[in-house]
Amino acid sequence: MNRKKKINSILKKKMKKINAKLHSSNKPKYISKAEREKQALAADVNSENIESTENTKKTES
Repeated sequence: MNRKKKINSILKKKMKKINAKLHSSNKPKYISKAEREKQALAADVNSENIESTENTKKTES
């Protein structure tokens, strides 16, 4: 009885791991507050660079 129970529990654990990999969450990965601030600053800098290049193109035309 114990041998059968042990084998079944091992197989159940394997199946549980396989099912967990198949049904991954659609939840977005967590981003820390500091990382979000860095991304926001980088986005601001990029948008300023784009705006400045657009302004120079308009003045050249």
